[in-house]
Amino acid sequence: MKKFITTAVTAAVLLSTPASASAARNGFQTVALNNSVFEVIPRSRRDVDGYWCAAADFARRTLDAGWQDRIYVVRGYGPSEATGRRTAVQFSTQPPAGEVPQQGSFITSGFNPGESMSVQGANGRCNVRPFLN
Repeated sequence: MKKFITTAVTAAVLLSTPASASAARNGFQTVALNNSVFEVIPRSRRDVDGYWCAAADFARRTLDAGWQDRIYVVRGYGPSEATGRRTAVQFSTQPPAGEVPQQGSFITSGFNPGESMSVQGANGRCNVRPFLN
């Protein structure tokens, strides 16, 4: 009976864990805020490429996006709505309302709402190493 209770408690904990949260291979955390917007939250790395990499990872693994699908910036740098951390960026696989979608370039200095990149292009940012001084 005790083993059954332990198994039941373990199952309840696992089922209560949000399936919409994940950690990218680069250590960035990604959390779905609703059905269309997700937030990328850094842990230690804070480079632009890391955000795009984590967004691509979440789009592929959780949202089942194709390589040619686009990822759009919904909101640039700001506080995390999911965790309260000071810096996060919000993305979507749908263009944000009221923003003119912009193609991202290989060199990006920040995050402007409407800026976009293909999942494949964003995934390519996973291999970029930040400059260390």
